[in-house]
Amino acid sequence: MKNIGIGILFSILWSSASVATKFGVQSAAPLILANVRFFIAGILLLSFSYLLGKGEAYRLPNKKEWKQLALFGFLNTTLYLGLYVCAMKYTAAGIGSLAVSTNPLIIVLLSSWWLRRRPKSEEWLGIVLGMAGVGLATYPLLADSVTTFGGISILLLSMVAVSAASVYYATVSWQLPNLLINGWQVFLGGLFLLPVTIMFSDFSATRLNGVFWASVLWLSLAVSIVGLICWFYLLRLDTVRASLWLFLCPLFGFFFAWWLMSEPVTGYTIAGTVLVIAGLYAGQRTRLAGKAKA
Repeated sequence: MKNIGIGILFSILWSSASVATKFGVQSAAPLILANVRFFIAGILLLSFSYLLGKGEAYRLPNKKEWKQLALFGFLNTTLYLGLYVCAMKYTAAGIGSLAVSTNPLIIVLLSSWWLRRRPKSEEWLGIVLGMAGVGLATYPLLADSVTTFGGISILLLSMVAVSAASVYYATVSWQLPNLLINGWQVFLGGLFLLPVTIMFSDFSATRLNGVFWASVLWLSLAVSIVGLICWFYLLRLDTVRASLWLFLCPLFGFFFAWWLMSEPVTGYTIAGTVLVIAGLYAGQRTRLAGKAKA
């Protein structure tokens, strides 16, 4: 029951990020929101790790590890979250959480190129179903201008960036604790994004009101810290089964978007979500079958 509770908590927190971002970009430029979030989360994670972490593993990175953390932070924070927060300015919150659930499918494609791993037929089916589902759920929102083609394009680029970060992460033999890795990659990603934020963001339109700080604190504390702690815990138990909790993210995501932002839930929404979940299941089926036999 404990593991199930942590899995459900992860799905809820992870799927809430798109709605929290939508609220935040109403008060500040997307990149300003992102940078404040990154620095708060990074500083808190690093402080927690170095003050309370025990053992020799809690140390400063060496020269090689700095390069690895910098690349991982650039892909996973600067590019992925920087693009994602910009996309949410022009994309419905529900679509944002639905798109995040396609990450495992995009990882399959990138793995085939990066790691020279040939995708199986079930994985190709999963990719087709997942992308079709996102397209179907998005269709009525385009007509109502709730979502734009530009927003969807930026959103898909952010999904490619985070999938590339995941593939890169899997290729590195990390010697640092997970919390320390996450703390440094978030902080470094924020540093890399800062010059872009200063150059292109409209600071005069920023309103540091309650909505802004509620959004920033939720994204920093609930999503970037508590959500990732839950995710790392699930990964330690079982990598394949951990990924199954992503199946719930579209359901919670559309619920939050309907409840908190009055976004419509239509037949297109339901059908698109079903296709994405079917695609995720198809893409994971081979690994799940192998795990069951083991």
